[in-house]
Amino acid sequence: MSAETVTAMCAVVIAVASLVVSVYQTHAIRQHNRHSVRPILQLHRGWPPGGRAGIRLINSGLGPAVIIDSTLTVDDEVIGAWNAASVDRVRDRLPVRPSAVTFNQGEVIATDYEQYLLSVASYDPQSHAEVDDLINRRLTLKIRYESLYGGEGYTAVLRPIR
Repeated sequence: MSAETVTAMCAVVIAVASLVVSVYQTHAIRQHNRHSVRPILQLHRGWPPGGRAGIRLINSGLGPAVIIDSTLTVDDEVIGAWNAASVDRVRDRLPVRPSAVTFNQGEVIATDYEQYLLSVASYDPQSHAEVDDLINRRLTLKIRYESLYGGEGYTAVLRPIR
């Protein structure tokens, strides 16, 4: 085997190794970019006497969330998506009409978003008992969302307290 052949083979091995490292690094950078803009939607209940109370949606992630779909269920009956029509059907059943913020499929929830989805302005345990019961024991809200990259299928769920 001549010196030129050995040199050529070494050059090919180095080129292939360089290609493998480059492909791996590109994959790692893409994964890092996806994680660096990952939205994290959280649903919380809050019942401070005298304050705003109800269901709060928070995006505590580093990127915006794109709503894929949502499902509102009351007493194991699917009402529909978390949109104005479905939420109004639920609110109409209550003696006190809580405030509502709704969204549609494809809507983008910004980073640092924090908003009450269903709430009463000045919570009183006695006068808002039915709203409390609905949110804590009867209502299920499921939100499917993705990052701007798409395809992740993240889910935020608020389940009844049993």
